[in-house]
Amino acid sequence: MLSVIVPFHNVEKYVGECLESIARQTLGDIEVICVDDGSTDGSAAVAAAMCAVDDRFRLVRQHNMGPGMARNVGVRLATRRYLAFVDGDDVVPRVAFAKMVASLESTGSDMACGNAKRLIGGRLKASWAHKDAFRVQRKRTHITRHPLLIRDRMVWNKVFRRSFWDELRLAFPDRMYEDHPVTMAAHVRAGSVDVLREVVYHWRQRDEAESSITQRKLEPDNLRDRLLSVCDASRILRGGAPRLAAAFDTDTLDVDMHVVAEAVALHGDALPPDIVDLAVSYLDQVPLSGWLGLPFARRLLVHLLHTRQLDTLAKVFGEVESGAMQPLMRRAGPGRRWIAEHSRMPDHLAPLSGDLALTSRLLRLDWHEGRLHGEGRVSIGRFDAGAVGQVKLTIWLMERKSGARISLGHGTAFPTWSEIAWEDGSTALESGYHFAFALDPAALASHGPGHWELHVELRRPGLHLTGKIGGPRWAPPATPVPVRLRQLWLVPVRTFRGSWGIRLSRSNAVVRECHVHDDRLVISGELGRRGDGEPVLRLIRRHDAEEIYFPVAVGGKAFTARVAFAEIDDSKHEEACWNLVLDQGKVVSLVVETAARPEVEVRGRRFLVDRNEEGGLMIREMGAS
Repeated sequence: MLSVIVPFHNVEKYVGECLESIARQTLGDIEVICVDDGSTDGSAAVAAAMCAVDDRFRLVRQHNMGPGMARNVGVRLATRRYLAFVDGDDVVPRVAFAKMVASLESTGSDMACGNAKRLIGGRLKASWAHKDAFRVQRKRTHITRHPLLIRDRMVWNKVFRRSFWDELRLAFPDRMYEDHPVTMAAHVRAGSVDVLREVVYHWRQRDEAESSITQRKLEPDNLRDRLLSVCDASRILRGGAPRLAAAFDTDTLDVDMHVVAEAVALHGDALPPDIVDLAVSYLDQVPLSGWLGLPFARRLLVHLLHTRQLDTLAKVFGEVESGAMQPLMRRAGPGRRWIAEHSRMPDHLAPLSGDLALTSRLLRLDWHEGRLHGEGRVSIGRFDAGAVGQVKLTIWLMERKSGARISLGHGTAFPTWSEIAWEDGSTALESGYHFAFALDPAALASHGPGHWELHVELRRPGLHLTGKIGGPRWAPPATPVPVRLRQLWLVPVRTFRGSWGIRLSRSNAVVRECHVHDDRLVISGELGRRGDGEPVLRLIRRHDAEEIYFPVAVGGKAFTARVAFAEIDDSKHEEACWNLVLDQGKVVSLVVETAARPEVEVRGRRFLVDRNEEGGLMIREMGAS
């Protein structure tokens, strides 16, 4: 049914896990062609050992010719109905090939592709290149109908129909980023493509110095090959799907040209001039629409690259990365449109559009004399709002489902500069507007359970912006304690993405105290009523609903539970976060009345106990200190 081609070069540390993940696939009718591209370590021996125990695997060895040539060798030897490619340092989820092949069998499409995750330090993270394009499943679609596939330029999250591959005479060029033009040609010339939202590939970020092609992105040879692949992919799109050229250009300016700008800032005069020549020759053909889709700061960097102002580029790159560059925004021109001022940015590239979005930060939230008081700041992107002048700010709560609103006040504000703390402990000056509000709980007394989100609006002639009030998830302020409101709890909450709000909820269990003792989290509180079953504490992993259970001791209405941090599963997952619920025949959400937020390190693993967006308990595993 499927030929899987695995090129590898000096990945002894990873290739065993890679091949085992392929061997464990639920699709058993496969052949696996392992192509050793001149490895000088023990990679080939690992592959040979797999071939010895599983006759679906075969090993081919060649002198080091690069991954593209190795893949081409594998294709020539492949005999099955479908083709797939796996890099020797990555991992394939168990049902990946079965899902993609089944999709192709049912739809008749030429290619199936699925979501991917980055595998970083044993943890899975969302892949920026894939998360948007694969958010929704789409069968028998095409890149012209689903332009987000512009970023889907890798070959390894796909299964190709072999007859389609041969009809297009696809082959990999002899350089790095060899899969980009091949994948783009397949997307453009396919009759239809199946897009699966399931994660079908774990793309590893290696942790050693001599690492993967992607991680060596600033090396001159790497940059040169990257730009050659960009130019090839651009030609394919302009020839076969010209309507997508603008989207491709904006994406390329945002990602690939930003990498070139970073390399200029790093290498300076040591960067070979032909690399800048390649970038400039590509940028010469990009129309104005492609430029204006880019955020202002990146647009400026790419303009400096295009006009070969390399010394200035290096300086501006540092300002952008540190957050120090906050150009003045003002209205100008016949249409009185908003632009950003920079001495090196020409007027035709200065307009602001997508940059005009609110960035809000809650700086204080606490109870005082029975009211919930909050203060914060709101800014317009990363711009100096001095010329915007006085604005009207409105703060309100809106219930997530019903859309009901409760006003928290409005007033005028003038722009000021203030030093803002970031999640990593650093601070930076930021131009923006101060706001404050106070919530009387009585305003919510007539409402039932629900989630109310905090919103802010900024308005002045020619400018109207709204947004949720948020801030970094793990930065101050801490979430205030909940209070009783008749039969409900009024619980201040912050979502995992940092948005603030109020949750009205019923709960039959209140956590009065939580602390760490002997590497265990000790939780104690009060039950409203006993359930029918023996109570247990359930830890539910956010990513995949994996569960761990711990006993609960109950005496009267009081309960106590202990969570051994060392027993929390350490397997790979997207988010090392666990929600805690109490189960006594029926699941009971916990309301946390204590303000404690204990942090502990156990056997090299760091844990933070915090509130989740329901107002209950959550344990987050962080990187080692």
